Amino acid sequence: MRKLLTGAAFMALTASAAAAADPVTLQLKWVTQAQFAGYYVAKDKGYYEEEGLDVTIKPGGPDIAPTQVLAGGGADVVVEWMPAALAAREKGLALVNIAQPFKASGMMLTCRKDTGITSPADFKGKTLGVWFSGNEYPFLSWMSTLGLKTDGSPEGVKVLKQGFNVDPLLQKQADCISTMTYNEYWQLIEAGMKPEDLVTFKYEDQGVATLEDGLYVMEDKLSDAKFSEDMAKFVRASMKGWKYAEQNPDEAAEIVLENDDTGAQTIEHQKTMAAEIAKLTAGSDGTLDEADYNRTVKILMAGGSDPVISKEPQGAWTHQITDMMKQ
Repeated sequence: MRKLLTGAAFMALTASAAAAADPVTLQLKWVTQAQFAGYYVAKDKGYYEEEGLDVTIKPGGPDIAPTQVLAGGGADVVVEWMPAALAAREKGLALVNIAQPFKASGMMLTCRKDTGITSPADFKGKTLGVWFSGNEYPFLSWMSTLGLKTDGSPEGVKVLKQGFNVDPLLQKQADCISTMTYNEYWQLIEAGMKPEDLVTFKYEDQGVATLEDGLYVMEDKLSDAKFSEDMAKFVRASMKGWKYAEQNPDEAAEIVLENDDTGAQTIEHQKTMAAEIAKLTAGSDGTLDEADYNRTVKILMAGGSDPVISKEPQGAWTHQITDMMKQ
């Protein structure tokens, strides 16, 4: 009887704790994969629960724009690339970066070696695959920096609106395609191409890298003390998840796979992705580096007559949440 009472009391306390947890909804930029391992690890390991949070993680997809979900009240915080966030802010959507788990960019342009491309100087006259829906901004800034038009003219490049796959390169519909160091590049390898068949141009190496996978909220929400407190807890737990994922990429991949309801992912690919993602989050404690932000803004404004953003943003980021996180 004593054991039964103890069990009942424990269940009651657990239910009470769950009811008292503050709900937080996170909208991911893309589908469930190791790109977001830190958040899934934080949830699986109970880090959010330890902070008194009940976190719901919503996968993204080709028809889901995180900024629109946030604007519509469908999430409290979203994962987004800074170029898309700053472009949206200039158009009137007051997004604010509250944390930056990714220190480095994973963006690349991957080309077939048999096209004769050996450097960016060889892009002229070529067909380049580009993701859109906000992902095109870093590419457009890079082309502007190179002085290449993207209208298909002989002195520029032809842009192929790339789907979220690597078919254009495999089928020779494009000379180069957009890839990430942790995902599409490895899809090409898994499809039978060899590293020596490919030439890669990392945005980081080309000096045109912009910040990716930051955490963004609506600006007006930050005036709410309770919301800010919950975000500080969320970022603290999330970074704990990211650091665990860095040290345990294989386990992190398994946790991600357990959360993939589509069944589309494979453990081998997710393990590769988790290991590559760890290189991008390394060195970050979640605090946005102002120098990285300034570099991103400079690149986005260096677009000649058609820059991604036309003026330097004001109030687009804050250390408010990461400062609270460390207290």
